[in-house]
Amino acid sequence: MMHGPLPDQAEVAGTTTGASPLAVLERALAFCNNIIVVFAAIALIAACMILSYSVLGRALFHSPNYWQDEAAVFLLVGATFMTAAFVQGERGHIGIEAFVGLMSPFANRIRLWLVDVASLLFCAFFAWKSWTLAHEAWVDGQVSNSMWSPPLAIPYVLMASGMTLLCLQILLQIIIPIAGASRR
Repeated sequence: MMHGPLPDQAEVAGTTTGASPLAVLERALAFCNNIIVVFAAIALIAACMILSYSVLGRALFHSPNYWQDEAAVFLLVGATFMTAAFVQGERGHIGIEAFVGLMSPFANRIRLWLVDVASLLFCAFFAWKSWTLAHEAWVDGQVSNSMWSPPLAIPYVLMASGMTLLCLQILLQIIIPIAGASRR
């Protein structure tokens, strides 16, 4: 039994007729980040299993491992970089809380904005360099120096994609409060 007014069709569908493009982008990025977190959790479990297999294989059977360490590193790199935007969206990065208590709310807003802008600039540079590394690795056919020799484009693309998503997340966190204030 429902109490109160019935929702209209737009609310039932999860959209509003006046949804701003920023709000749509924010929801799409949050949805994408939630999916990435699930795959990252699976990657972490796979890395644990691979490393455990590697240790047991060497200890019990004295079998050499050619691929286990690199496969685990690729999975860990992918999980780390691809989930950075999710962590930023939750404001889960390490912060210095002592400063927050000492500063006024206005000063904290300015500090947060400056930190976000500096982070965006750094991450944008990192993403750009990662994309150039990925392109070079792809074009040149670069592989790792191990016997397994997987393509280096794999971790570079994971780094570049993760940093690009992180840049988008930080950019949204900078723009949305400004856009919200301008509409008032």
